[in-house]
Amino acid sequence: MNEDFFAAMRRATSSTRALNLTEATAIIQAALAGRPASVEPTAADPDILPPSPGHRQMSPGHRQKPFEVHPEAEIIDVETGQDAQTHAAAQRAGPHERQRRPLHEVVRMLREGRGSAFGAVAEGPLAGMAKPRRPPAIAAGAQFLSRSFSCAAGTRSFKLYIPASAPENPRGLVVMLHGCKQDPDDFATGTGMNTAAEAHGLLVAYPAQTGIENSASCWNWFRPTDQKHGVGEPSIIAGLTERLISEYGLDRRRVFVAGLSAGGAMAAIMGETYPDLYAAVGIHSGLAYGSANDVMSALAAMRGDATAFSGQCRGKSAASQVRTIVFQGSSDRTVHPSNADRIVASASATNTHSAPQTHKARSDGGRRYTRTRYIDEQGIPTLEYWLVDQAGHAWSGGHPSGSFTDPSGPDASHEMLRFFLGTDG
Repeated sequence: MNEDFFAAMRRATSSTRALNLTEATAIIQAALAGRPASVEPTAADPDILPPSPGHRQMSPGHRQKPFEVHPEAEIIDVETGQDAQTHAAAQRAGPHERQRRPLHEVVRMLREGRGSAFGAVAEGPLAGMAKPRRPPAIAAGAQFLSRSFSCAAGTRSFKLYIPASAPENPRGLVVMLHGCKQDPDDFATGTGMNTAAEAHGLLVAYPAQTGIENSASCWNWFRPTDQKHGVGEPSIIAGLTERLISEYGLDRRRVFVAGLSAGGAMAAIMGETYPDLYAAVGIHSGLAYGSANDVMSALAAMRGDATAFSGQCRGKSAASQVRTIVFQGSSDRTVHPSNADRIVASASATNTHSAPQTHKARSDGGRRYTRTRYIDEQGIPTLEYWLVDQAGHAWSGGHPSGSFTDPSGPDASHEMLRFFLGTDG
């Protein structure tokens, strides 16, 4: 490595500490590509995140202003690998007591999207691994089992809810992908999906991301190797799904996937890369497929600073096949609402449907929301978008015993199952 590269890394580190992530992204990408980064980037500069072939640009009138990084966000210093609080303490302790990561390791982390650098996606209230304050709801006679699945791409443990209403012949499956710093028990508690599924005789599977693969237990939705069919985390989730379909003889028309935040972004990937496996997808506070290809571009996309998204590695006409329901809080300070707009724009552009139907109302918990529905020629909703007014980065209508939940909003679990099963009134 030459002196120019080291100088670029120092500039990128300074920009990251100053929370100027777009500038840091441009500097790092230029350094890795071996070109100078002499021009100061702006949010509108296409060189920050070069568009891939086939990208779609959002219309100027549809784009929302990016927000600054939340002042309470847990920011991980890419040079030291420390969170903001630990780093501040180390600064006070003096240089002899600090531990710094070697520069080559920082570059490797940024290239691969691995390690503590991605801890920046987790909000301050979840400083450690989330633990539910009560166990997940389990109906009398139901089971909540701990299991594991392995394939060539790796191994993941998962929890499986077997409904008491249909223990021998479940009527379908919902695969639930948790967010960062969550685990299956916490996610089941917060979403209440077990209770919602019990009424319909559905299995619910909760795969668990490992701290080895991502230190914040995030699904690696931003890594190119985890955005493709047949490899990486998508192949593990798909393999787990296929195993349960075979084991329980499930109707493939009643197999669904949903997720929150990083899990929502991974659910979008599953719908794109395995459109023949899932009949419908639920994306809560997530991001569109192809929104990022490394940690820094992921952070930019999350804050609403990405001007385009890619259609690379798309599935078999996935967007035209997989029905999608999207939930998003209008005041989300972790994943900017413009990301939900991108998901909806992509799905609606490739589906044949009537003019969207918009309905405004207030939930039982008090939050106002706007529901926009797209109906196909057969009268079946192919896409729904729920924008929940003043809601943050939380599962709408969730139980307060789980992390990242908002009990005041409309019940996302109930509405997702209604949409999945086509039980609309």
